[in-house]
Amino acid sequence: MTTKKIFEEDVYRKELDTTVVRVDRYQDRPALVLSETIFFPQGGGQPWDLGTVDQAALAGVVEEDGVIYHLLDTPAPDAAARNGKSPTESVPVAAFHPGQPVHLSLDWERRFDHMQRHCGEHILSGIFFREYGGVNRGFHMGEEYMTIDISLERNPDFDVVTWEMAEHAELQANRAIWQDLPVTVTRYRCKEDAAGIPLRKELAIDADISIVCVGSQDNPSDCVACCGTHPATSGQVGLIKIFKVEHYKGMFRIYFEAGERALSDYRAKHNLITALGNKFSAGTEDLLDKLEAREAKNSDTRAAFYKLRQSVAEDRLAEITAAMQSPATSKVLMTVRSYDDLPPDDLLAIGRRMTGNLRGLLILHYPTERTLFLFSDGNPDCGKLVRNHLDIYNGKGGGNATGSRIIFSKPEYPDLFIDLLEKHLR
Repeated sequence: MTTKKIFEEDVYRKELDTTVVRVDRYQDRPALVLSETIFFPQGGGQPWDLGTVDQAALAGVVEEDGVIYHLLDTPAPDAAARNGKSPTESVPVAAFHPGQPVHLSLDWERRFDHMQRHCGEHILSGIFFREYGGVNRGFHMGEEYMTIDISLERNPDFDVVTWEMAEHAELQANRAIWQDLPVTVTRYRCKEDAAGIPLRKELAIDADISIVCVGSQDNPSDCVACCGTHPATSGQVGLIKIFKVEHYKGMFRIYFEAGERALSDYRAKHNLITALGNKFSAGTEDLLDKLEAREAKNSDTRAAFYKLRQSVAEDRLAEITAAMQSPATSKVLMTVRSYDDLPPDDLLAIGRRMTGNLRGLLILHYPTERTLFLFSDGNPDCGKLVRNHLDIYNGKGGGNATGSRIIFSKPEYPDLFIDLLEKHLR
């Protein structure tokens, strides 16, 4: 049998009473086959519809050989309450039987979102074809954005999609939306019946062909074979916004959004720019200038801070060198210094510059991150000291004979570890 596709007759149909033909399984999921359906199955780059079959919520809708499988999930909360069921209680497949009348309810917000986005993709693809000879060779409807892969193969005047070209296509696509053009779907029995239709892309199927046309077939904004769902007029798409253009496998991938999602993206970015403007006391016309001025000032501050760090590091290095060269410390086996005013990279640089002039073991402690740096001229072996003792205080680290690092989970552990090493080196 073939499931009758009510969504092809009326894309705005939200409710339907129909009959269970059989209770089945699809890829180990319980599934219902119905005599007719308002639910669009996944296909043509468009996700499946969702909704409920009586109290059962759908997990997916797929089609094979003309048969549409309605994959069962859990009860819809309102329907479950009416039937005395918990909203999270699974509906057993045994609750349905062939010949049973059931009521279908469509998740309309999801459907209309798909209609806006899919029709928006049609319009934008059609404009790229009309303006630049760009053929859509790939379409993806993702959760965060949509993409089309444009191959510039029909017009030798164009070999790259620039941002200016993308903005022009965006404007032309939105003008097609503002004209509120009719969106028609015409079905043909075979490829021969569809001959002469001004398609932007060659037919890939030979029978049961649906041609979607935005505007008049004499001068369409788009005309292509498609099995998806679309609004009755282009105006219902609302808005198209391109985000980015990038090279992709010899083509050009266009990132964009359409419909309410495009509006939501604009709203989020507008709110962000407004917040930035308030923070920097700027409007949209001078926000970038103020940010660049702030970045220049920050760059000067970072440069001055770096010089200050270097100066402090040189003082620390001189102090440690003098202490180690002092006759009073000639028999000292371990020198420990704790600094919280220099970052770890600076402490590491100090220790490495000391290599070759060390007397015994040098330990530099960075309390902020509970970190110890060990340095020596190879005797004692820093890496071996760490490996042999780090587990005692749950330390993590490693290194080699002349330098190693160890990080502890608690602030008191570095001092305990230093005390342990001092006793070990005696």
